[in-house]
Amino acid sequence: MKLKKFKKITIYIISLLYINVGVQHFINPDFFITIVPPIIKWKVKAVIVSGFIEILLGILLLFKQSRKLASWGIILLLIAVFPANIYLYISENARETLNISKNQALFRMPFQITLIIISYWHSKKQTSKQFSVICSILFLITMIYFLTI
Repeated sequence: MKLKKFKKITIYIISLLYINVGVQHFINPDFFITIVPPIIKWKVKAVIVSGFIEILLGILLLFKQSRKLASWGIILLLIAVFPANIYLYISENARETLNISKNQALFRMPFQITLIIISYWHSKKQTSKQFSVICSILFLITMIYFLTI
C-alpha cells in the first residue's frame, strides 16, 4: 500500500477516534472527571468543553480544507490535557478509580507525543518518505496500544 493512501486511512481512523473519545466525554463524564487535576475547579465544564473540542477537531480533520487547522488544534489539545496524564500517574485515587497501575499510567504518557507527531504529519500535505514511514509505524504502535487498553 502506498504511503499516501495509508496516510489518508490514518487520518480517517484518527478522526473517528477523536470523535468517539469526544462523545465519551458526554456519555461517561465521570471517567474523565477522575483524571482532571485538582487545580482545575470546574472539572465537569472542562470535560464537556474538551469533549466538544475533540468532536469538532475530529470532524474538521476529515476535510482537506480544515485538516491543517484541525491537526494543529489537536496538537494544542493534547498539550492542554497532558496534565491529566501526569495527575493520573501521581494520583493513587485516580489510578484506583480507573483500575490501572502506576506503571500503566507512566507507560501511556509517551503516547501523547506519538499522537502529536501523527497530528503534525496529518497537518502536512507532503512530507519526506522517511518521516511518513516513521509516522506510519508510530500510528500502528499507538493504535495497537490503545486497542489493548
